[in-house]
Amino acid sequence: MATREVGVPRPRRIRGFADRWPFRRKLNLLVGVPLTVVVALLAYLIADQTAQSRNAADAARLVRESVEVATLVDRLAAEHQQAVLLSVRHEAAEGGAPSPAAYRTAQSMVNAQVERVRDAFGDRLPETEAQALKTVESLSSLRETVQRGYLPAANIDPAYTHAAQGLIDGLGLDRNPDLATTFTGNLLDSLLRAGAAHSAFETGVFSASTGDSNALIEFIGAIGAYDEYTHQAERFARFATEAQARTLDGIKYTQAQTTISRQYAELQIDPGAVQAGSPAEVRTSLAEALDSYGAYRDQAKTRLSITTSLIDEIADQADSASETAALRALLLLGLALFGFALWLVLAMLVRRSVVRPVQALTGAARQVAGVAKRELARVADDDAEDDGPPRLHELPVMARDEIGELAEAFNQVQTTAVALLERQVLSRRNTAEMFGNVGRRVSNLTTRQLSLIDAVERGETDPALLERLYSIDHIAVRLRRNADSLMLLAGIHEAVLDTGPLALTNVVRASLGQIEGYQRVELRARTEVVVEPEVIGDLTLMVAELLENAVSFSPEGRPVEVTVADGEHDSAVIVVTDHGLGMSPERLDEENARLIRRERLDLVPTKVLGLFVVGTLARRWEIAVTLSRTPGGGLTAEVTVPSSLLVTGSTTGSMATAALAAIAGGTEAGAT
Repeated sequence: MATREVGVPRPRRIRGFADRWPFRRKLNLLVGVPLTVVVALLAYLIADQTAQSRNAADAARLVRESVEVATLVDRLAAEHQQAVLLSVRHEAAEGGAPSPAAYRTAQSMVNAQVERVRDAFGDRLPETEAQALKTVESLSSLRETVQRGYLPAANIDPAYTHAAQGLIDGLGLDRNPDLATTFTGNLLDSLLRAGAAHSAFETGVFSASTGDSNALIEFIGAIGAYDEYTHQAERFARFATEAQARTLDGIKYTQAQTTISRQYAELQIDPGAVQAGSPAEVRTSLAEALDSYGAYRDQAKTRLSITTSLIDEIADQADSASETAALRALLLLGLALFGFALWLVLAMLVRRSVVRPVQALTGAARQVAGVAKRELARVADDDAEDDGPPRLHELPVMARDEIGELAEAFNQVQTTAVALLERQVLSRRNTAEMFGNVGRRVSNLTTRQLSLIDAVERGETDPALLERLYSIDHIAVRLRRNADSLMLLAGIHEAVLDTGPLALTNVVRASLGQIEGYQRVELRARTEVVVEPEVIGDLTLMVAELLENAVSFSPEGRPVEVTVADGEHDSAVIVVTDHGLGMSPERLDEENARLIRRERLDLVPTKVLGLFVVGTLARRWEIAVTLSRTPGGGLTAEVTVPSSLLVTGSTTGSMATAALAAIAGGTEAGAT
């Protein structure tokens, strides 16, 4: 065992995730990231075009359905005019209650159109539009009042105007985000509002022409309605084509509109005189207004026809936009698939042109690395035979690009490495031979010294001098143990063949005779197992190294305990326990690993030569050596001798004593 100095851990280099990835994954990432970005962008564009197509299709359907709303607004305007006409007749007192038949007919047409609007929209009917339809149906109380008697037009106009505006507002065309991109919402909204405003203008002019008591108010309302029509027409022109704008302007250039415009101009001459002064004057004005009422109905039909045709054009534009967006999405999808396929083919070709040489280079490098690993293991193994320098093959140069240059550079490095390895092997061989020669010389000298000391001891009777001779003898034994360790480090294996089987307890006693401070060791023998002769020398050296380390690192007053006992599976266990400095867990793991793995002598730290000797012998005889912490402080070494190295039965008596004397070299007294 070695010193208890805690080793300093090597600093670990922080490496990025890309440094640990294989080359193929890096290349896939290099190609895949741009491809993913392009695919994401194309997917976004395709999804956007698909959404535009879907929105345009929804817009086209909404536009076509809005025809029913435009018709309802026109029907409501017609009912409005009939309500005003019925109110004027009540005011004119023509002789009896006027007939509400025309008014009821207009009501039935409005009610029927309300159902057609609901049927056209179905489940897609907006909540606001549903509320507007209920507002139209709620005109029933107003209708009954108008039918029963006179109701001023000032009370009739707001209800119908509010209902008509609510129908347009309920569609929410100017607030629909799905229609904003193509301006379809603003285009349709301005068209419907322009038609409603012109309808309100027509009703206002007709009502003012009757000369009833609210004629002036209705004339002012006609002026406001015409201004609203002009504003909405200009708004429509901003979003529509020139042809569509001219079509909408056609409302102002019909023959019926000429009659309405003439009456509007006459009202503007003297606004104060539009209101009749008596029922007779009202009847006269009403008769004149009824003479031109056909022009108002013709204008309403023309206006509705123009509005309907423009709605159809707007719907066709929305359908065209939907088809264009769908075609564009399909085109982008086709281009994306074609580009992806082309990119995939090119990427595969480029990847193959790069990865295959790299894989070939890697495979060749692994083959070379395997050969090099075997060669290094051979030269690093103390028990391996020396077959000469390692044999490494050059890598094939498969390309003339950077990879080929890498292969050539690798071959140059490999050639240089082989040369360095040959020098290292030669240097290691020379060092081992030098250690072996020195160890053998020291062993021969100590053997001769022990023989001389033994001869002097046999002829000496002075106790004091004998004590000194025993000390010199013990030092010589320790010196011979160091010589044996030195020869072991040099790879020289000299087994003791002139002894028989020996009890494991006596092997431990022989080990005690080879260390300093053996008096502090307490031996507890709990078994009489016997070991094979060929392992006695190496096992004695191994236990001596462990005992030397335990005694060296234990306090002077604390004993070292050695227990010899039976183990599992017919094995035997030697436990060496000290109460010294101990080791840190990290150092303990490192030293246990050193006892298992093979190490080269020139790479072993000079302070752990004892553990190197123990590990070498343990691997040679397949003996398990484990280091652990002693409870309360210190270190415990457990040596497990397998059953293959033990002799069945007990061998004691004179043969065991003779074997012990041969191992200890005449130092039985020092070991007791």
